[in-house]
Amino acid sequence: MTSIKRWMNPRVWAYVFGYLFAVMMIAPLLWMLISAFKEPGSTVTILGKLFGTPFTLESFAKVLKPDGTAMMWRWTLNSVIVGVVQTAITVLLSSWAAFAVSRIPFKGKTFIFALILAGMMVPVESIVVPLFQMVTDMGWSNSYNALIWPGMMLPLAFLILKQFIDQLPNELLEAAKMDGAGIFRIWARIIFPLSSSSMAAVSIFIFIQSWNNLLWPMLVAQDTAMMTLPVGIPTFQSIFATDLAVPMASNVLASIPALLVFLFFQKHIIKGISMTGIK
Repeated sequence: MTSIKRWMNPRVWAYVFGYLFAVMMIAPLLWMLISAFKEPGSTVTILGKLFGTPFTLESFAKVLKPDGTAMMWRWTLNSVIVGVVQTAITVLLSSWAAFAVSRIPFKGKTFIFALILAGMMVPVESIVVPLFQMVTDMGWSNSYNALIWPGMMLPLAFLILKQFIDQLPNELLEAAKMDGAGIFRIWARIIFPLSSSSMAAVSIFIFIQSWNNLLWPMLVAQDTAMMTLPVGIPTFQSIFATDLAVPMASNVLASIPALLVFLFFQKHIIKGISMTGIK
């Protein structure tokens, strides 16, 4: 009777469904990881053959070999450059914009705030064609300018930073003004240090989004040397025909940087968003 009551407890079923959901999420990642350590050309779609063949690093060696058929190192460098530069400039611009809209009085501030938020409701796909035409007219195709600048401003980053700056006490900023501090000095000496946690959380979001971006780099980077990892990795499927081990190895390598960034800075995500004031 005790065991029946235990299984009738809703909390028990919540744990059961939670673990089942976790297994469903982890299973594809485990399949990718195991397949990456199989020989090139081996069958990885049948469970018995997946575990029946020896593990090897040949697929990773084939991916990283600079033999002209793949440019994994170049694609990784492109993704790092685009991700780091885009993250740094986007966070800086978002912080400036959030500080201006939150603390600097000027006409039309409400309209500008609404206009920025409206950008969150516009699908990226709806502006791809005119944006691509603009980049082409400027002669930026197959360049870092085309990969970086169009994705520079993120409304979500602006919103998160503005919400934090709104909660800073006015007395703190007024004291700085009385000491003769200008707008830029207030931002550099007060806003920037206090919002470092929120900026770190925003930086993680921007970097991971930039790292995984496929649509825009696929349009503006037709040259193989300018491809990023999400664009270059699918070429392994066409290069190596039906081989799945090599594409899986490339996916494992491409996932490592974003995974490390998230693991090392994951505490800043919760801290940056949940902070509602200062101590």
